[in-house]
Amino acid sequence: MKVALFVPCFVDQLQPQVGVDTVKVLRRIGCEVLYPEDQTCCGQPGFNTGQWDAARPCAERFVRVFRDFEWIVCPSGSCTSMVRTHYPELLKASRWNDDVVAVGKRVFELSQFLVKVANVTDVGAEFPHTVTYHASCHATRELGIYDEPIALLKNVAGLELREMPNENECCGFGGMFATKFGMVSAAMGDVKAGNVEATGAQYVTAVDPSCLMHLDGVLRFKNRTPKAIHIASILASRAEAR
Repeated sequence: MKVALFVPCFVDQLQPQVGVDTVKVLRRIGCEVLYPEDQTCCGQPGFNTGQWDAARPCAERFVRVFRDFEWIVCPSGSCTSMVRTHYPELLKASRWNDDVVAVGKRVFELSQFLVKVANVTDVGAEFPHTVTYHASCHATRELGIYDEPIALLKNVAGLELREMPNENECCGFGGMFATKFGMVSAAMGDVKAGNVEATGAQYVTAVDPSCLMHLDGVLRFKNRTPKAIHIASILASRAEAR
């Protein structure tokens, strides 16, 4: 199965290991992973701030770059949702209108691709730690992703999954929301970090690198014990790698 890797900006610029681990997981289940080098930002920052004229060229470029691939996988629910959920509205008057819906149906967040497309719930990972799961907003509310990451985590050898209080409550990041309303964002992050700590887990994971970046910042600032880790890095982990 050939898969095109869609790397979001947060991964490209701040958390490149998440992209590397995504490739490891996909290759482990037998996928041939291709990286279209002409890809760039999905345009979500412009879209979310109402700057649609600025976001539209990014969306058109995405469709042009990825339209010939059968499967497109992204380690981010947020950016996947941008393509699948919001591109049709953004490009409805564009010459790419006929392609955008078809491309959107072939874009998957990593955990959803593994479970729904590749029919895999055990990727042979080993991670002997306690972990709690944060159900991020875009993945849960816009893409309906919840059972997939949980199923994958439950099949990781040595991993003990602990349920978090209010696990689907927003962490307070929200991209531009954190920029415009910094104090509110920090307060929401503090509540979320408290819920993470209440589980007693060593790690908090999610399918969205942006949420994890925010939570990691709050946890570090508060000198709290749990660490943030992307689900791709857990799934890529094996005993011999540590």
